[in-house]
Order: sequence, then structure tokens, then C-alpha cells
Amino acid sequence: MTLLDAGPESRLDSAPRTYEVRTFGCQMNVHDSERLSGSLEAAGYVRAAEGEADVVVINTCAVRENADNKLYGTLGHLASTKREHEGMQIAVGGCLAQKDKSVILERAPWVDVVFGTHNMGSLPALLERARHNGEAQLEILESLEVFPSTLPTRRESTYSGWVSISVGCNNTCTFCIVPSLRGKEKDRRPGEILSEIEALVADGAIEVTLLGQNVNSYGVEFGDRLAFGKLLRAAGQIDGLERVRFTSPHPAAFTDDVIDAMAETANVMPQLHMPLQSGSDRILRAMRRSYRSERFLGILDRVRDRMPNAAISTDIIVGFPGETEEDFQDTLRVVEQARFASAYTFQYSIRPGTPAATLPDQLPKQVVQERFERLVELQERISAEENQALVGRSVEVLVAAGEGRRDERNHRLSGRAEDSRLIHFDVPEGSTVPRPGDVVSVVVTRATPHFLIAAPAGDELQIRRTRAGDAWDRGEAESCAVPTPAPSGARAVNIGLPTFRAS
Repeated sequence: MTLLDAGPESRLDSAPRTYEVRTFGCQMNVHDSERLSGSLEAAGYVRAAEGEADVVVINTCAVRENADNKLYGTLGHLASTKREHEGMQIAVGGCLAQKDKSVILERAPWVDVVFGTHNMGSLPALLERARHNGEAQLEILESLEVFPSTLPTRRESTYSGWVSISVGCNNTCTFCIVPSLRGKEKDRRPGEILSEIEALVADGAIEVTLLGQNVNSYGVEFGDRLAFGKLLRAAGQIDGLERVRFTSPHPAAFTDDVIDAMAETANVMPQLHMPLQSGSDRILRAMRRSYRSERFLGILDRVRDRMPNAAISTDIIVGFPGETEEDFQDTLRVVEQARFASAYTFQYSIRPGTPAATLPDQLPKQVVQERFERLVELQERISAEENQALVGRSVEVLVAAGEGRRDERNHRLSGRAEDSRLIHFDVPEGSTVPRPGDVVSVVVTRATPHFLIAAPAGDELQIRRTRAGDAWDRGEAESCAVPTPAPSGARAVNIGLPTFRAS
């Protein structure tokens, strides 16, 4: 008998092999990790509850320079762990694996499996092949093998879910390596997307986030440029779905029909993440971003005209090659005008394989750092002012699990408001404690740049118990090996392969 015959639940050892997935990067990577976990569990692995896992999977990002450092630092730490853990395997996947291919095995020969963004479903087979053959396995496909949504999923949340509507990107931004790693845009059919959303809702979720590299260009593959707005409106008709979000749109493709769909569809939340990247038109041209600052600000004006309480966030790159002080001042000007609720600000770093990597006039580190600090200071002030304006306002908060690290000490719970702001709220002594997935009504009492503090309007916390909270209860009971019945009329849910199990 070989180890390949034995499979992950070896006949020589009745205990199934355990796994852990570590995620670096964006929401797309987080959702991909749910697929990786689902594929492993479908193959007989179980999630590691304590101690070091038998299989550690690292799902990598390649967007920023420190992605390499983070990966190889993690692999260095795991090397010593692996020496002490007989039979342990290490797998590296995702964007950095797609980009570096055999480099990972050259720098970290103790890695067992390297796989790319296009063949996540191959992971269980690659792990078994590595065990059977006693040598590392490298498999990087250059095009999509199967749309990720056909893979089994282990959701990280019972009340909220990710839904991919497209993968890949047709743009050619000079700083971005993603198109070469994830390929050209591939769109799912609307019926497939809506069916997946309905299945998530039937399983207890009340919030979904639609994912795409340029989510609002959805439909380009099958020739319908209005498809994204139609999809938002269709999601609004799904009974039981309370909150719809999406990320990330591209300003060049952001059209008024999408704004109308957002404003006119009750469960589409008043929140928008719109990447700016730079406020300088000259730098936007060098980045091959096919919009200019005036168009960008015009989009924000139209969004706020239809949804006055919308919270808008953004991405900004500081120190792109050739950026002058005048260019940077343009960015500060646009940020001041835009009044973003929050901004993800990044210092430009060279990514080999991108056009920007070979541009002249790469800026000195100290110049980029100084500008970065000025931008962060400005945005912190704006975020604080925007949040301070919400003090005294009532907000509906979807209670989350694990959002606030200090909440237990302060007798608080946390969640997201409809506009996605993070809310920490007090639970009065003797009050019923809401479950993750329930919705509470609270009043904002204090503001900081990054979160709000809230409290009940009266002596007791106003709680709306939801199907999502019921799903949380079922999941907790099942994790303790206590079977619980589904609500009356509920049906079993399968997504992708018939092995899906909500976490």
C-alpha cells in the first residue's frame, strides 16, 4: 500500500490530516482561500483546531514589494517547524506563486507544492502526489482551468459571503501585475451568480459582497455593458438578502446606470470603494488609468447626489515614477475635495514584470516616505471629521465575529454599519447579547478616524434577531458535535461540488 492509496485519512493512522490556510492580500485572495479550504475538506482533510497543522497552505499576494519578504519570512519560520513535525507539508499558491513559479522552490526547497491562480482545485491531488513521490510538485497553469465558484467552499462567515462575478482584468495599468497573473477578464453568467447568492441566503447569509478585479466592467465578455447595474437590481429581488456590497469598480467604467441601480435598490448598501491611485492627470496618464481627476470627482458628486449618506473609500499610490511635488499637491487637492471616509494609501514599489518597473525617474525612498506621511495625516484628519459628523446618529449594525480586539475587555461587540464603517457598541449589563449575524440599533457616541463608538438609545440594546444569527447558533452547536435542526422549511445547500459545509 502506498501513501497515495491511503489518502489524507491514512489507513495507517485513523486521524485525518489537518490543514491551515494563511491568506496574504486582497478580498479576492480571502475568497480564494475559502475555496482552498473547501477543496481540502472535500478531500478528507480537517481544519486544524490547535497545534501545528499537517498541511500549511499560504495563499500569496504579488501586488506590493513586501509580499516577497512576507512569504519567505513565513517559509523560513515554517522550515524549523517542519523538521520537528513528521509528515508536515507546505504549499504555496496564489499570485506570487503564479509570478515566481520555480523561484519559490529554489529559495525554499522544503516547500512541497507550488500552484497558481488558475488551478486552485488541484491542491489536494498535488499534496498527495508530493507525498507519494517524495518530491516537490510544481503546477502553474497559464489559463483558467475551472471557474473558482465551481469548487467546494468552506465559508469563514455564516452571515456574510463573497461571490465572484468575474476573474481577471482587461486593463493595462503600468504599476499592476495582476492581469498577467490572473489573465483576461472572464465573466460568469448572471443566472449562475444569482443562484449562488440564493444558495448562500438559504444557508443563513444576509449579506454578500460581489467580487471582480474591475467589478463594474462585468458583462464585457458577453457584450452587455449594462450587465452590472442589472445584476445589482436582480440581487435586490432576492428574498432574505439584506445587504449587497461590491468591490472594486474602475472609475473609467463607472456609469450612471450603476449609480441609479445603487440608489434604487434597497439592499445595495450606501458604500463605494473607488480607487483614485493619483490626483495628478499627468501621473494618471503614466499609469494608463483611463480617467482624469475631474471625471473621478464628478462620479463622487453624482453618487452623493443620489445617496447623500454614502461612505466612499479609495486606494492611492504615492511616489509613482516621475511624480513631482506639483503632482503630489494635485493628489492632496483631490483628496481634500473627495472627502473620503477612508483611504488605503501605498508607497509605490517596483514590481518586476510591470511597465512602471523600467520607467525613469524612480523616486528616492525618503521623498516617497515624506509624501506618504503628509497624505496619511491629511486623510486621518478628513476621516476624523467625517466620522465626527455622525455622532448622535442612529445606525443599524450587523454584528460581526472578531472585528474588535479590545471589545471583551470593554464589554463591547462590533460590527459594520450599512455604510461599512466599523462600529464598536456597548452591551449594557443584563441586556440580551446579540449573536454574530443579528442586527442592532445603536446611537453613535464618539468618533475616531478608523471606527465609531456607539451605545443603545435606551436602557436595553435593541436587537433584531435574524436568520443569520440562527445560522451562527447552528454552526456553533455543530462545531461542538451537537446536531441542531435547520429551521422549518429550510433546505440543504450545495455550492460547487456536493461537499459544501458552512463553517
